[in-house]
Amino acid sequence: MVYNLDMKVIVKAKPGAREEKVKKVSQPALELNGVIKEEVYEISVKEPPVDGKANRAITHALAKHFGIAPSYVRLISGHTSKRKVFEIDS
Repeated sequence: MVYNLDMKVIVKAKPGAREEKVKKVSQPALELNGVIKEEVYEISVKEPPVDGKANRAITHALAKHFGIAPSYVRLISGHTSKRKVFEIDS
């Protein structure tokens, strides 16, 4: 699958889960010029929301899902919230 890797991803975080899971929950929103702007994912990770462990695990789960290095995934909003916004660069 080919992804447009200059986008924002909205994440509904589920830390402390039994298993890691990445689930797409909405279709992409489109900008006026037809470029994908953002997608919404529900991501479950085993790590607890302590000392940024869950955020790091979500970053790695997104990177694995898109087949890119974790350094291309950056948390830009929602560091302490269950609703987070990540930026994915190519």
